[in-house]
Amino acid sequence: MLMGLAVLTSQADVVVVNEITPSKAESAWLEIDWETDLWEARKEAARTDKPIYLWEMDGHPLGCV
Repeated sequence: MLMGLAVLTSQADVVVVNEITPSKAESAWLEIDWETDLWEARKEAARTDKPIYLWEMDGHPLGCV
């Protein structure tokens, strides 16, 4: 037996899942039709007269560094 570790019950599992599951508001960015091609985004922005929101990160693709 590992000391200091709580045993999760089915009821505790539900509480944990509810706490870590993103809300609809927190997941709203998933509903955006993101464009991965900058040139295509530029053409779409010009066609619809809308700005481009550039979400860019540097570093390893599996984590922000």
